[in-house]
Amino acid sequence: MFAREGYPTMGLVTVITILVFYLTATFIHHPISYLIYLVFGIIWGIVIYFFRDPERTSPEGSELVISPADGKVVLIKEIHEDVYLKEDAVQISIFLSPLNVHVNRNPVSGKLEYLKYHPGKYLMAWDENASIENERADFGVLHSSGTKIFFRQITGFLARRIVYHIKEGDELIAGERFGMMKFGSRMDVIVPKSVFKINVKEGAVTRAGESILGTLDL
Repeated sequence: MFAREGYPTMGLVTVITILVFYLTATFIHHPISYLIYLVFGIIWGIVIYFFRDPERTSPEGSELVISPADGKVVLIKEIHEDVYLKEDAVQISIFLSPLNVHVNRNPVSGKLEYLKYHPGKYLMAWDENASIENERADFGVLHSSGTKIFFRQITGFLARRIVYHIKEGDELIAGERFGMMKFGSRMDVIVPKSVFKINVKEGAVTRAGESILGTLDL
């Protein structure tokens, strides 16, 4: 299965690859043609691989905060979140390399109360300042318990586009797809410190929709 956000890119690369193969076979009768086939075949394969979207089975439990992204936990820290939560919180930052699945999934169920897109810079995704300086999209969800959960998609040096297909007022279901980030990026999940028991450490590898970042004290 492939991410719907990748269909235009995959289609374009496929057409170009077929055209190059046809022109090479028709006009280039030289051993270098094999190199052309190899290079464009590899490029096509990389693009198709990037937009893969495997099915996932999410763990059950309304108290669970599930990873919204495949990747590696590069930062866990306590902050005062003043955009949506407006209280002391724990931030978990997940870095997605170009080799990771880049489809993003809802970390919790609840009503999407806040959504804001911010244009910005393209610092390396693991840079701590990327959370506030890079291009990003912020999401605030009101959990059924009344707890607010904040998460954000952040572009990186390679990722120059974030995509989401949810809007304010939507009822989100934990583990369901909501968008993707293209070609390397970062995801932050920010949960009120007073009600959150963390379940991961820095360096942990996560899978979107499956890995449990922590639990809410409901």
